[in-house]
Amino acid sequence: MSNRMWGGRFSSGPDEIMEEINASIGFDYRLAAQDIRASKAHVSMLGHAGIVSAEISESISTGLDQVLTEIEAGTFTFSRALEDIHMNIESRLAEIIGPDAGRLHTARSRNDQVAVDFRLWVRDAIDQVDAQIRGLQLALAEKAVTHAASVMPGFTHMQSAQPVTFGHHLLAYVEMLARDRGRFKDARRRLNECPLGAAALAGTSFPIDRHRTASELGFDRPTANSLDSVSDRDFVLETLSAASICAVHLSRFAEEIVLWVTPQFGFVRLSDRFTTGSSIMPQKRNPDAAELVRGKSGRVIGALNALMIVMKGLPLTYSKDMQEDKEGAFDAIQSLSLCLAAMTGMVRDMEADEGKMRASAGAAFSTATDLADWLVRVLGLPFRKAHHVTGSIVKAASDAGCSLEELGLAAMQAIEPRITQEVMSVLGVEQSVNSRTSYGGTSPTNVVPRAQWWISSLRASDQPGG
Repeated sequence: MSNRMWGGRFSSGPDEIMEEINASIGFDYRLAAQDIRASKAHVSMLGHAGIVSAEISESISTGLDQVLTEIEAGTFTFSRALEDIHMNIESRLAEIIGPDAGRLHTARSRNDQVAVDFRLWVRDAIDQVDAQIRGLQLALAEKAVTHAASVMPGFTHMQSAQPVTFGHHLLAYVEMLARDRGRFKDARRRLNECPLGAAALAGTSFPIDRHRTASELGFDRPTANSLDSVSDRDFVLETLSAASICAVHLSRFAEEIVLWVTPQFGFVRLSDRFTTGSSIMPQKRNPDAAELVRGKSGRVIGALNALMIVMKGLPLTYSKDMQEDKEGAFDAIQSLSLCLAAMTGMVRDMEADEGKMRASAGAAFSTATDLADWLVRVLGLPFRKAHHVTGSIVKAASDAGCSLEELGLAAMQAIEPRITQEVMSVLGVEQSVNSRTSYGGTSPTNVVPRAQWWISSLRASDQPGG
């Protein structure tokens, strides 16, 4: 049987395999609300321009409202034979209002129809993700205030480097997430142009008002080139790029949580709400939520890579390859949204073991840089000389099996005679973090106001910043 939505060009129906590879209703049903919204704006414009009568415009709009009600109620029947969400909706509209439903497609094509639907969906998705990122930032900033003075080791090369505070560490992710929000905001601004009215690729001879439909759908303006309008998927690529970077940030944090909850670190504890047990080892408390956040970053990055590969060889304008733009994007945004929810829950749930953090912060001669800085500041040594002297003192402490504080003044003076008892004041981890008062440093006097600024800003506004 021929596909009635295609018209008279085809005398027979598609092969079963062709139907299988061609149908997209299995995933693009997610565009239903956006498709109906765009169709209502389009038919309103057609009526206003006199291309269809006011009565037909109103009838189509009312019928579309009924279709949306059915979809939201779960009573709508989706048909694979009708390929996609657009044809499914138009077919049901025809059942409701009759042949006048066919006038809805005047002065548009499925090419500009899907382009506007997908832009609307991506725009909605960005708004949702932005709100979730903001929620995670707030959870981190509130936890940072609580732990502004909780000392922990800072690492380079995954080796203990210098003491920092847990609050300062958490605020690092607040800053990363602010950049993520900025990237999503930029993507949203650039995508906010309306392709509807570009038709198949060349525009239309009907006297349409593209500025009217753009305004009604909340776009800043219509797109300026009909060829670019239907072939552009930059808005998806850019959004997936922002999502991928955000997923990488979440994955890095998840990796730290995985390390922190091990007995070897023991820095934090997650409750039963975000851990699982073992089928064979009853003592286990596995950080599966964090591990899955770490793992799902691959899905998000994979969606970006897949679409870039799809688009790289396509000439203008539309090709059916571009049907592959949606399934990966749907999955990526859903995965990122789930990861943001899980990470926000874990941040609010985690309890820090300040004793273990502090003990680890004082290990591995982590205040050696403070000693070198003291030699420069008090004794006037060039930093390279101070670095060498400090290295010799660290070696002496290592050979003696003690910390720098335990080594004693006499042993230090055997290496640098001018060292005085005052040096002991800089060798404790609390003194170390308290001294890091430079802008952006780990001192609690920096962390508290920065965390409070973030809390105030995030509660007062939905705008990214920092």
